[in-house]
Amino acid sequence: QVQLVESGGGLVQAGGSLKLSCAASGRTISSYSMGWFRQAPGKEREFVAAITSGGRSTYYADSVKGRFTISRDNAKNTVYLQMNSLKPEDTAVYYCNAFRVAGDAVVDYWGQGTQVTVSS
Repeated sequence: QVQLVESGGGLVQAGGSLKLSCAASGRTISSYSMGWFRQAPGKEREFVAAITSGGRSTYYADSVKGRFTISRDNAKNTVYLQMNSLKPEDTAVYYCNAFRVAGDAVVDYWGQGTQVTVSS
């Protein structure tokens, strides 16, 4: 089992920055790809960014490309999401996800989420 705890959310003005952290416990996440997703009120959860287990490759939703940066520190069992040039439409609950394929099964874990609110 992997437990994920997000932190770093809050209220920020448009154009500002926040850095989210996702601390994992219970098991090392070094073999997991890690991702960030978000869910705004009344909307479905959507992909934001992902990083492979070794950190070599990153992927971003078009809406955040060039503004957000995902990174990881496997020694600290932590993943980060640096969010710059925030917009009101970035307002959502942000969730951390750990994902890996084990044989024929997909194993993934979710955190409880952290609220990000961007005021205009």
